[in-house]
Amino acid sequence: MVSVLERGATCASVAALGCVARWRPRRPWPRLAILAVVAVCQALPAAADSTGLEEEEPRFRFGIEVKGHWRSSDDTELTTNFPDPFREGQNIRIGTVEPGDHLELSVVTLSLDGRFRDDRLSFRLKVDTVDEYDKNPTSTDNDVDLDEAWLRFGREREPGDPAMASGFYFKIGKMPAFERQDDRHLESYGLVSTAFNRMEDIGGELGWRAGRHLWGRVTVSEGNPFFFRDPTALAGDNGTPEILTGALPDLASGLAILYDAETEDISFDNPEIGVGLGLHFGDETGDRALDVLLWARRRELADTVDLTGTFYGGDLDFLRGPLDLPETRFPFTDNDKQEIGFNVWLYRGGFSLFLQGVDQDAGGLGRTAFEAEVAWQFDLPVVASLGGKQAFSFIQPAIRYSRIDPDFGLPALTPSPSFAWEWEKLDIGVRFDIWNGLDLTAEWALNRFVVRGRDIENNEALVTLRYKR
Repeated sequence: MVSVLERGATCASVAALGCVARWRPRRPWPRLAILAVVAVCQALPAAADSTGLEEEEPRFRFGIEVKGHWRSSDDTELTTNFPDPFREGQNIRIGTVEPGDHLELSVVTLSLDGRFRDDRLSFRLKVDTVDEYDKNPTSTDNDVDLDEAWLRFGREREPGDPAMASGFYFKIGKMPAFERQDDRHLESYGLVSTAFNRMEDIGGELGWRAGRHLWGRVTVSEGNPFFFRDPTALAGDNGTPEILTGALPDLASGLAILYDAETEDISFDNPEIGVGLGLHFGDETGDRALDVLLWARRRELADTVDLTGTFYGGDLDFLRGPLDLPETRFPFTDNDKQEIGFNVWLYRGGFSLFLQGVDQDAGGLGRTAFEAEVAWQFDLPVVASLGGKQAFSFIQPAIRYSRIDPDFGLPALTPSPSFAWEWEKLDIGVRFDIWNGLDLTAEWALNRFVVRGRDIENNEALVTLRYKR
């Protein structure tokens, strides 16, 4: 008879094999490594049974999340000094991706989580469809995205959780960066989260806990391609195929910043190494917690990286400029890319504070960035209920401040001057619980940047109706 644990391991193995089927590595060893992990997964239940460990029923959770938006974006447009190749006598103009008022469905997310052996073995599959706000980074990118697909051995403690006993875990697959803020309280993203850790990466992660206070992470991953996108809701259309015919793309270029785009392939030609060392203080319930993390990442930039939806190449390719001439190249000096940063998570009842600072050097192009988010959830008295569920159970205001300060100059000719702008973003919003997984978030993004010594604003209002179960 097949034991419960063996059935659980089989389910997790199927999830991992699904990830392998989607990946197309140029070298065979990434697939072989994942298949080896699956084999270990299959062997674990037998080993557990032989030691007399009590069997536990596997736990599965299917999730769905749907988001609809009303978006109102300022109409901001600027003229660059780069000649437009298709319009004689004109220069390229950059501006708001899609100005005006819009109603749109941005994403439908389906997820499956599995837990076995008292959470010592777990997996996650998460698929986004439609995915308008996370296109990578043009409107012609894929409409269906495998957002997360990972298998984990051992228990993982998240920032803000109560302290756990000493131990290790190993995770492999497509997953968020360990320094990312996964409990954002607004639907928008700050400049730091957009630029450095918004998108998931593919690789392996080893985590450990030593006593109640010390924890750490080490990752080896593909590394997210270095590219550019607008930091507001929609990414702009840059390098989409219709441009080569002289036609206008569906969306404008946007006012873009440099950012780490989504990983789309596995080659490990230029693997990224990440390390983190954290301290935790808090009570046994997690109601009060403080986590501080120091982290660093490093890899080599590729000569070019193919991205879906654009003919521009990632990494060093787009930094050379559209003509690859001395007057169009950004002043990069090498192919090293590294970030050093810190995070702070503070929780006290319904109050939360998140801080993140980053110092980056990408090919000699340096920039510093900082982000802070404060949120407070207020539980409301019972005024109405339906089906045994309280309606209007909480209200949660939040405010986020972020900024990026580049420390490099512009080429003599460039269609992308926004890469080097000093940029500030203030996001203010409030989330209202409606009933049983349905909530409404209203927020305002105030963007201010400095262009030739002049302050310019490009603001956006976003109202999100979300259903999540």
